[in-house]
Amino acid sequence: MKNICKIGMIGLVFALVNCQSVNSSKMFYEGVQPKMVSDKFSFTEGPSTDKEGNVYFTDQPNDKIYYWDWKTNQIIEFLDKTGRANGTHFDKDDFLITCSDDQGEMWKISKNKKVEVLFKDFEGKRFNGPNDVWNDALGGMYFTDPLYEREYWINFKQELPHKSLYYRSKEGKITKLETFTQPNGITGSEKLKKLYISDIDAGKTYVYDILGEGRLSDKKLFCEMGSDGMILDKHGNLYLTGDGVHVFNRDGKKIYHISIPEKWTSNVTFGGENNDILFITASKSVYTFPMKVRGIK
Repeated sequence: MKNICKIGMIGLVFALVNCQSVNSSKMFYEGVQPKMVSDKFSFTEGPSTDKEGNVYFTDQPNDKIYYWDWKTNQIIEFLDKTGRANGTHFDKDDFLITCSDDQGEMWKISKNKKVEVLFKDFEGKRFNGPNDVWNDALGGMYFTDPLYEREYWINFKQELPHKSLYYRSKEGKITKLETFTQPNGITGSEKLKKLYISDIDAGKTYVYDILGEGRLSDKKLFCEMGSDGMILDKHGNLYLTGDGVHVFNRDGKKIYHISIPEKWTSNVTFGGENNDILFITASKSVYTFPMKVRGIK
């Protein structure tokens, strides 16, 4: 049985859809809608927030990384030639970790633009193309490795016969945790001890309990929706992307839909001075959306 949603629309461009009887005034400011910051890109992806609240994101077709300066609301180019960076996430030391899939690599980038290639293979075989990453407080990282063959890959030959979720410890040991149809978006929370991962082609998002360093509980179905990217707010609500931004509560029930006037909404994160600005990457554009809730730390 499908949910019947009540749509509250301001103008003809944006819609905020309340799919449950939830008080929207606790999450959203009345009359405030997502605002485009720039539309000068080819395809935006991988937003992640540094310790100052600035949001870094990628324009993968153009092989660039930009950042949004919340103080000036300006978009500034950070790095050219990024290994075709896709998903990104800042680690505990504020280094930018990037899924640079041109050569199936993971990069570590400092604020002064020093690049270190962390790794590029698993058991001697090239990764398909790392897509998204979440770093834990122990110095390790969980990352997804689906397969989206790129037109810019030269003489590519698939070496790994599976599409999987991995964990890399701070010592550099890489462990394959689980195989999916097409793993994509990933996020987690140290506070909640939860890890979320999307199997986008299967149309599902799963949740794990984090039991320790690279150790997860058996996966549980969170919701019947896949996602390109995702983020959590401080209440444990999960924000999934695709056709705009879909908000699910901790029980996996859809409570809101934020409409974005683009063909595809790829990813989302919280940023800004108080971590309460929803930053949205969508096709050729990026948007900001002030909210009453903050992203989880």
